Parts: sequence; C-alpha cells; structure tokens
Amino acid sequence: MRRVRLVLVHGSQVNRAVWTRYPALLGPDVDVVTPDLPAHGDRRAETFSWDAALATLDAAVGPDDGTPVVLAGHSLGGYVVLAWAARNPHRLAGLALIGASGVPAGPGASAYRTLARVQQRLGVDRMSRGMDREFEALLPPALAAAIKDLGYGFDGIPAAWSSVMRECRPEMLAEVTAPVLLLNGQLDQLRVDVRRFRRAARSAPWVRVVTVPRGLHVFPLTHPAETAAALWELIAWAGRRAG
Repeated sequence: MRRVRLVLVHGSQVNRAVWTRYPALLGPDVDVVTPDLPAHGDRRAETFSWDAALATLDAAVGPDDGTPVVLAGHSLGGYVVLAWAARNPHRLAGLALIGASGVPAGPGASAYRTLARVQQRLGVDRMSRGMDREFEALLPPALAAAIKDLGYGFDGIPAAWSSVMRECRPEMLAEVTAPVLLLNGQLDQLRVDVRRFRRAARSAPWVRVVTVPRGLHVFPLTHPAETAAALWELIAWAGRRAG
C-alpha cells in the first residue's frame, strides 16, 4: 500500500488537538495533517469565512504530487471538506464525513442557530467552563488539557454555521469520484439524513455507512479506536487504488 496523506479537520468550538491520538492509532504509513480552521485554535484571532476555511484545506491538501490524499472532517469540518471535495471532485483518494450527515436546513439548522444564541447569552467565560467540564468528564486528562490549552473558538460559530447552512447540501457529493465514508455516532443528531447523503454520492466507487454504537456527536473523541478503524478502511482502499 502506498503512503497516504490524511487531512483531519476538527469541528466548531474545538481545535486540531482533538486528533492528538490518531497518528498512533493509524500507524506509520499515514501522514496525518491537522489544520486549525479560522477562528479556532492558534487562529482564534482570525475571523471565520467560508473562503478562508476552504483555503485552509487548499494548503493542507497541498499540490498534486502523486501522494494519495484522504480528506476527513468532523461536524463543521465535515461540511467544509464536503464543499472542498465538491470544488475538487477528482482530486481526492478518499473522503470521510464524520458526524456530518445531516442536511443543514430546516429543523436541523435550528440547533445551530440556537447554539449561537446560547453562546451570545452565556458569554465566552461560561461557555469555556462548560466545555472544560464536559471534556474533563469524557476524556483522558492529557487530551482534555491539550484541547483547552490550544483554546476554544466561540466567536466564529455564527459565521461558520451560517456558511454551512448557505453552502452545503448532500447533492454536492454527486461528482466526487473518490470512495466516500459516512461515519456517525448512533446517538448523533447529525446522522439523520445519512441515506440522502449516500444516494447523492453516485459517482463514488463505493460508499460506506458506518455507525459507532452508543456514540454521541463527540464520538471521535470518546470512541477513537472505532473511528480510526473506519478511517483505516478508507485509507487502505485509497492506498491500494493508488498502486
């Protein structure tokens, strides 16, 4: 199998540290690239824009030097990678939408409008303390500390999810010619439209739908082994296909 570059894109509010455990889980044949999106992590001082988010992926994917590239994103990151793949449908060796199989319109969109309103009402300090408590309860202490130290990103939430609701639909998968993985937690609200996403990926050589048992929306953090195993199937296929 050829060496593969895997670009992992985090969700809203968090940062690249959420992927800390994945290089070890995926092994030495995978080059793992974990950028911060605008308004997140080391880039918290930046304003979120859709064009800047896509430019982040341009840089992370890099020039077409023959290396197979698998692009994977969780939540907000999943919708960003969907949009990038739609603009570059023949560039990727694999695409994974993680916790991003809900159509961002109608009732599904209301949850993120509510999140933005709650954040504005509570303020950054209270939101940060809430995130601290959640991660301390769910994660190993070192990982929770790494995410906290790199910094949460709340300011970009309204612009980020407004962009997702404006820009993203399942039909954007129609011209993607790479294999597609739709990976969701069993209890994740954003898997509700996974069948529609699967039908939309009509040009993909294969489409896998994987559901992590008892997984919430944060399942890449709480179920890293299961998430990595699903990603590895996609990576291995991409590496073999590339020869």
